[in-house]
Amino acid sequence: MTEGREWTFATLLAMAAAPLLAGCRQAGAPPATAPAVTVATPVTQEVADYVDFTGNTAAINSVTVVARVEGYLEKVHFADGTRVAKDQLLFTIQQDQYRAQLVQAEAQVLSQKAALWHATTELARYSALVKLDAATQTTVDHWRYEKEAAAAGLLSAKAQVELAKLNLGYTLVRAPFAGRAGRHLVDPGTLVGSTGQQTSLVQIDQIDTLYVYFTVDERDLLRIIERQKTTSPSPIQQGTVPFFFGLLDEEGHPHEGRLDFASISVAPTTGTLQVRGTYANADHRVLPGLFVRVRVPALTKREALLVPGDAISFDQQGEYVLIVNDKNVVERRAVKTGQQIGESLVVDDGLRPDDRVIVEGLLQAIPGREVAPHPAAPASPPPAG
Repeated sequence: MTEGREWTFATLLAMAAAPLLAGCRQAGAPPATAPAVTVATPVTQEVADYVDFTGNTAAINSVTVVARVEGYLEKVHFADGTRVAKDQLLFTIQQDQYRAQLVQAEAQVLSQKAALWHATTELARYSALVKLDAATQTTVDHWRYEKEAAAAGLLSAKAQVELAKLNLGYTLVRAPFAGRAGRHLVDPGTLVGSTGQQTSLVQIDQIDTLYVYFTVDERDLLRIIERQKTTSPSPIQQGTVPFFFGLLDEEGHPHEGRLDFASISVAPTTGTLQVRGTYANADHRVLPGLFVRVRVPALTKREALLVPGDAISFDQQGEYVLIVNDKNVVERRAVKTGQQIGESLVVDDGLRPDDRVIVEGLLQAIPGREVAPHPAAPASPPPAG
């Protein structure tokens, strides 16, 4: 029994000493190596500031063609949705009535010419007789009245001829400008142009040039005015301010136009100003009424620092980057970012050109921890802003 107790006591002593011996061996082990991270200095580049808006497109000319005379619609001369040329025939309205009215007006002109000739002849005859005391002055005055009335009647008859020609011309409905026609709104055989009513026949939009409308809020408007203080007259009035826009299914802003109009006052209810630009829609791909993303760049460029977008992190305190100081220790640096250019972000505040920004290995970079920085491989510069 004594030997068993001694063996058990020795075993327990050995088990208790084992962790102590292991701890001594770990205390003597070399420290772990610093984690490797990839660093890069900010890229210095000229960039142009920009402001983004949401706008919509509109046809530069849009008209709803209506019937200007009354009659039955005889024929439609175009296919719905096709392009039409200026003065192209679109509709024909029944013409028989208006041809007859023109003939009637022309006949009235001949009648008034005959009346004028007769009155002129009689006035001359009685003017000669009154000198011989063979006629009275009253008769002379009567034929002078008849002559002047016939002259006035002739002018009125000629005006009726012009009106009859106009009405006959209105029976041929033509396109006021080149553009794209919508669907015809009235079928042949329908009475159009009834008195007191306007019959819409078709809508035509001119889309070889488009307007792009958007609104500028008060803050952005003051920024734009600040940029243009030294420019007179306004670049918008000169048509020299470019803008870019993209459709909802497009990347970036591939379409370029020029601003040409700004409202003369700010809407007091919304604090916004309406601005308009023109876009040469040569391929007619962009249609009126689309929502677009508009970008207006600044007129001048400035030097800016750019870092990869992946290097920017966010927390409750805002945007920040992790940098490596001269002792290879990670530091948190609060920054203020601006616009995006390619895959890089402009840093407006918080960085210096010689700062080493961690671009890879962010999960291993803990502020206050020593790291092993490695320079990033040279990359192609971001596209010009």
